[in-house]
Amino acid sequence: MSLQTVSTKLARIAEQSERNPEMVFTTLAHLMDVEFMKEAFGRLRKKAACGVDEVTVRDYAKDLQENLTGLHQRLKTKRYRAQPAKRAWAPKEDGSRRPLAILVLEDKIVQKAASMLLEAVYEPMFYGFSYGFRPKRSAHQAIRDLREQIMQKNISWIVDADISGYFDGIDRKHLRTERVKDGSLMRLIGKWLNAGVMEDDKVRYTDRGVQQGGVISPILANIFLHYVLDEWFDKEVRPRMKGRCYIIRFADDFVLGFELQSDAERVYEVLPKRFGRYGLSIHPKKSQLVQFDRPGGGSNKGTGTFDFLGFTHYWAKSRRGTWIIKRKTQRKRLKRAMSAVWTWCKYNKHMQIEEQHQKLCAKIRGHYQYYGIRGNYKMLEVMYEHLRKAWKRWLGRRTRNGYI
Repeated sequence: MSLQTVSTKLARIAEQSERNPEMVFTTLAHLMDVEFMKEAFGRLRKKAACGVDEVTVRDYAKDLQENLTGLHQRLKTKRYRAQPAKRAWAPKEDGSRRPLAILVLEDKIVQKAASMLLEAVYEPMFYGFSYGFRPKRSAHQAIRDLREQIMQKNISWIVDADISGYFDGIDRKHLRTERVKDGSLMRLIGKWLNAGVMEDDKVRYTDRGVQQGGVISPILANIFLHYVLDEWFDKEVRPRMKGRCYIIRFADDFVLGFELQSDAERVYEVLPKRFGRYGLSIHPKKSQLVQFDRPGGGSNKGTGTFDFLGFTHYWAKSRRGTWIIKRKTQRKRLKRAMSAVWTWCKYNKHMQIEEQHQKLCAKIRGHYQYYGIRGNYKMLEVMYEHLRKAWKRWLGRRTRNGYI
């Protein structure tokens, strides 16, 4: 099977899934041969951290064909065993930490191959308002769609909801893959979910959630919310609303918009009950009902703001004097980025000037690529000036008098 044939097979599965929405796929695992996993290996991030076995991508690629052949034989003879993930922690804006799982390379390869199959089956089913962890879709597209929906549908009320500990809180008994009934594939998913996490040389197991950081976790999380939220909103909520409404979802972050206050209040009240049925909870402090009317009369600002995907959305006047929705960098995200730059300059001031310059240019370029949207110039300028100040401040500590 050539790499071109891998894409052809996936395209054929997607075509069958789209043409026959009721079709159940019972034989998919046999497609995960050596060439299929070679394609999966090629789609992995090569700079990702290594797992508990300390095997790097470079080491594995030295004898790639032989290693993948051995991995395929273990899968074929059911001798493959998922290894525990290494625990890592990422800081959050509120001061808490997000648990991450770092898998061993072979688990990443097999998970990527399985996620490619699941993606081919479920991608035609997913709604157009779902943007997270999907091919050819991005956060910028979600933000653009959100702005257009508010402007076109005369949205006046926003339900800004936050799911508490989504990836760790998923109830596995509700994690349905109704369109995929391949026993071999289901066994593999079960092995990954029950492999455990290694922290402080101890392996811990849990019966809830999916590993945040796992290669297959995004598609499983999307499938879960497709049934819990997307399908429910489209088939049950929308027909019962008196006014116009919409939803935009990026992974576990979503925003609901309503034309009428009564509709927004009804859904805001029932939303925790809906998620509670599936073992999840809506964060009471991070979720809110926001009045987001288009300002009128002599108003100089809008009635409210809300945050979504790192941007604060608010009403403001354009240069022509008309009311439009603008976006600026969320305060918490800007503060976190500024703190990270300050810390980097502090602990890397010993590096050569040219090397520091290259690293800082890469950092600011990455910041610009995400937050560099129309109307956000001032926040970009704040970040740029802070970076210059931080670099000059810590370069001055390299000399006794601090003069540059």
